[in-house]
Amino acid sequence: MDLPTTFFGWVMFLVERYYIDFLRGLGVTLELAVIGTIWGCLIGFAVGVVRSVVVDPGASPISRGLTALVKAVLAIYVEIFRGTPMMVQATVVYYGTMSLWGLDIPSFSAGVLVLSLNIGAYMSESVRGAIGGIDPGQLEGGQAVGMSYGQIMLYVIMPQAFKNLIPQIGNTFISAIKDTSVLNVIAVTELYFAAKSIAGTYFKFFETYLIICAIYFILTFTMSRLLHLLGRLLEGSRNYELTLDDENEVEVAQS
Repeated sequence: MDLPTTFFGWVMFLVERYYIDFLRGLGVTLELAVIGTIWGCLIGFAVGVVRSVVVDPGASPISRGLTALVKAVLAIYVEIFRGTPMMVQATVVYYGTMSLWGLDIPSFSAGVLVLSLNIGAYMSESVRGAIGGIDPGQLEGGQAVGMSYGQIMLYVIMPQAFKNLIPQIGNTFISAIKDTSVLNVIAVTELYFAAKSIAGTYFKFFETYLIICAIYFILTFTMSRLLHLLGRLLEGSRNYELTLDDENEVEVAQS
């Protein structure tokens, strides 16, 4: 078989010969990013809400102590995963579970776990910020009409916080697509791992990595544009018209 002799010839050769491997690696990358983002957001919302809970001064000492303990444990989790590289986290989780407990978990499962916990740690801080950014008067207003703290969080605070977090969730997913590449260190067969294997066949590392660079860019750029359009749709119109109906009640209409 005659091999290419030019740079672009090698690029086309690698694409035509190994496109199945690139697509398979891309599929694993997207699967990791989607699952990791979903679980990470769920973890982040749970941790962020718990760490934002305001303890009633009239609560029992046991209740206050238990809440403080849970918050401390969650704070340690957040600081550890925000303060260490994800590549190190992946190796510790993957090889640590084997050394400490004798569990031989699949590399893909370990990758999902690490990605989810990492995203959850960062997302929890965003959730805390979103909750803290809501006007405190809304909490006081809810209490004034007899709503419990849980009801206020569920029906008043969290819907507003979630809307403010939608752009952050989108950016998190885009970052997760790129972050999956570090999971090749535990042999997760995502896009970068596939490219590394292909590059070693002909020792054409630059050409191979340039191909996946283009794939990553096209994927993340497309996702960012789609999320931008989604954000504009969710914002709705910025122009509103207030009118009075026949019973002198105010109606709000978008114009």
